[in-house]
Amino acid sequence: MNDAQHPVIRDPHAPANMVGSIDSIDSAVHDPLAALGPVSSPARNTDDADMFDHRLSDDLDRGLARLDPLTVRPRISSRVLCAVFGVLLILAAFGIWWLCVYTENGQSYDEIVWSQLPAHVPVWISGVIYAVAQSWLVIAVSCVLGGIGVIIALVRRRWWLVGQMAVFAAVCLAVTQIKQLLPRPFIIQTDSPVANSAPSGHTMLAAASAVLLLIAVPRAARALAAVVGGIWSVLVGVSVMVGQWHRTSDVLMSILLVAGLALITLAFTRTSGMDDPGRRVSSVSVQIAGSVLITGGLLLLAYSAYVIWQVLPGLNIEASWSVEGAIVSAVVSVSGIAALAFGLLLALRHITAAPLSRLGLIGAPPAPPAQPK
Repeated sequence: MNDAQHPVIRDPHAPANMVGSIDSIDSAVHDPLAALGPVSSPARNTDDADMFDHRLSDDLDRGLARLDPLTVRPRISSRVLCAVFGVLLILAAFGIWWLCVYTENGQSYDEIVWSQLPAHVPVWISGVIYAVAQSWLVIAVSCVLGGIGVIIALVRRRWWLVGQMAVFAAVCLAVTQIKQLLPRPFIIQTDSPVANSAPSGHTMLAAASAVLLLIAVPRAARALAAVVGGIWSVLVGVSVMVGQWHRTSDVLMSILLVAGLALITLAFTRTSGMDDPGRRVSSVSVQIAGSVLITGGLLLLAYSAYVIWQVLPGLNIEASWSVEGAIVSAVVSVSGIAALAFGLLLALRHITAAPLSRLGLIGAPPAPPAQPK
């Protein structure tokens, strides 16, 4: 028998070398990874195993990037949002510092809160505030939170994310040293130390450790990590004010600096810092917690600004009727800044870690219908 006895009939009008052709379909079936591009050949000996794994990972990343760029990096718009909001928060931090250092009203406001807040702490929360106002406790709890975040990233094998976290922590540590460089001009007579005390190292440590936890945990725990981080930052910020370690502007500046640096860090997110494709879905908890934190933070800041505007005429003369308003506005502003900062971090962390795309929306294949018996 030969081919002449069993001729192969082909359609002369069938498309050739096109997506819908038989040849392309057959190649896709037999080689499903063809779309990802060429992959390096296996290593020939054990000495080259690590190098081969690295080349294989790079090849797969390049292939995935050609197939769907959102599997390798977040959307450009998400990265731009992180960078823009990060810069805005850092500018806001230095703006608050300038207002409270280079203006008479600002120094008077800081002085009133610094001198009067310890005597106006409510009894129902004084135990918690004075317990947190322990340097060793702040350092210990913060190290535990940050350490948990690093361990989670290592266990999940998120190597790029671990590098991001290390750079973020190093930059935050370096920023605390600007305390020695920032001036504090003599404008009014104060009982508080005349030297500059901004930013607050303890507040930055507390907020930075909470950020490390937030960016390391998987999607299911992000909302909880943001809420815990916001509460811990407020407790530490208010406690260092009650303990007269720092002024209100120091605490506000510290939280804003940490949040701004964290958002700029998120702008450099890539593959290992993102959720796995197929598990990227919208999170109800992130949406609810993020909306509540951002909205609540803006409302608290608006209320604090209104109270400050009301007591502004009495700040320079340290009028007794302005004391309570200054104290309330200080605590409310710290709470509002922390809520807004961690709400933004939560929302932007999720959109950089889980950008929805064609590959990101692919889940388990649907189960076939049950056959009737």
